[in-house]
Amino acid sequence: MSRTSTPQDAAPDEAPKADSPLVHGLKQRHLSMIALGGVIGAGLFVGSGAGIAAAGPSIVLAYAISGALVMLVMRMLGEMSAANPASGSFSVHAERAIGPWAGFTAGWGFWFLLCVAVGLEGIGAAKIMVGWFPDSPEWAWVALFMLVFCGANLTAVKNFGEFEFWFAALKVGAITLFLGIGVLAILGILPGSDTSAPGLENLTGEGGFMPNGTDGLIIGLLASVFAYGGLETVTIAAAESENPVKSVAKAVRTAMWRIAVFYVGSMLVVVTLLPWDNKEVVAKGPYVATLDHLGIPGAGEIMNVIVLVALLSAMNANIYGASRMSYSLIERGQGPKALGKVSGGVPRLAVLASSVFGFVCVLLSYWRPDDVFPWLLNMIGAMILMVWIFIAVSQLILRRRTEREAPEKLVIKMWAFPFLTWVALAAMAYVFYLMTDQPDTRKQLLATGGLTLALAVIGIVRQKVAEKRAAAV
Repeated sequence: MSRTSTPQDAAPDEAPKADSPLVHGLKQRHLSMIALGGVIGAGLFVGSGAGIAAAGPSIVLAYAISGALVMLVMRMLGEMSAANPASGSFSVHAERAIGPWAGFTAGWGFWFLLCVAVGLEGIGAAKIMVGWFPDSPEWAWVALFMLVFCGANLTAVKNFGEFEFWFAALKVGAITLFLGIGVLAILGILPGSDTSAPGLENLTGEGGFMPNGTDGLIIGLLASVFAYGGLETVTIAAAESENPVKSVAKAVRTAMWRIAVFYVGSMLVVVTLLPWDNKEVVAKGPYVATLDHLGIPGAGEIMNVIVLVALLSAMNANIYGASRMSYSLIERGQGPKALGKVSGGVPRLAVLASSVFGFVCVLLSYWRPDDVFPWLLNMIGAMILMVWIFIAVSQLILRRRTEREAPEKLVIKMWAFPFLTWVALAAMAYVFYLMTDQPDTRKQLLATGGLTLALAVIGIVRQKVAEKRAAAV
């Protein structure tokens, strides 16, 4: 679609100013840990078990393929965010590259995704607490967590940074320790363990490396693609760091390969030490099942604590991300102005609105568990993939523009541009195709497509109205 300059288009072309109402209170250590810990969540600690059950040892290949795609997406996003840091991240880039309607669609779609995710994470964390305190009501724990993290995000941004720093440090430490224990066990030198070195038995036995064929690999691939969602938050947070350009560049460069090691390495350890069809891998989660197999005492409770931390960390990060995305949209004239007020360097009304919407999603899980709530979940099913497509298309356009107008801003450059950008787009299109072949993911694709189409129509109408008003002046 052709662009016509409108008043709301001015902001996206500018980097954050020193007098921005948002406070630049995040330090480099905050950004580095947000980048590392942002995608290490319950989906990896627990949900990956279903992927292993479907793909067998080839889950390692599935995570490697999807990890490579995520690296390409983050490199593209890092290039644009280092050149033009903004709290709206990819929404701002989409608006600059494609038009206001694209920024509107990507931004509000992502906001919706994060708010529903906040509710899901709150429910998951509450279930763990109820397991420890059986007589306590689940909704009360959700309300408590919402109040804590809403309160943390209502205060200075450095409080969000500190929460995420320590949460992420614990998650990264747990993964690193698990990998260390796993490698020692694979070599047969784990102190105090009677487990012998497994060799290649679990990788090649029980049906081979790909026991369920390409169908199993595809299911594992789809599960792994969406497990990586969450890295985008670091480019949103970078706009509030002490040095946005330097911070986003360093965070993106260091995070990508480390996260690949955590994900792919973890899966390799699990399927090497345990038969892929071990029922405990799904029942307990791959990490607990592996630690139990090695005779690590209290493995289940240890991982419950880690999963709880992962869920709470995700709640904190998603409230932050949702509030900053909505604030950026409002600041660009694409949302209700009443929520755009900033006080104390924090968009507090946007934080409250995002938290309330998340809590409403929780209530719907109790009130309408059979219709409305599943519908919400399906609508966010493929939203992260839609966001990645906006990122790739925006990078194709903005890279050429930046090379012409301000090449010095290209602190990070996409590898082998434009070839790898097109490869990433083709891979995303192929993932969409694969989703049409599975009943569950087909429903998600249709619901997400409906939400995206609705947002795009609203965005286009708003853009046309803004253009007519500008032409009439």
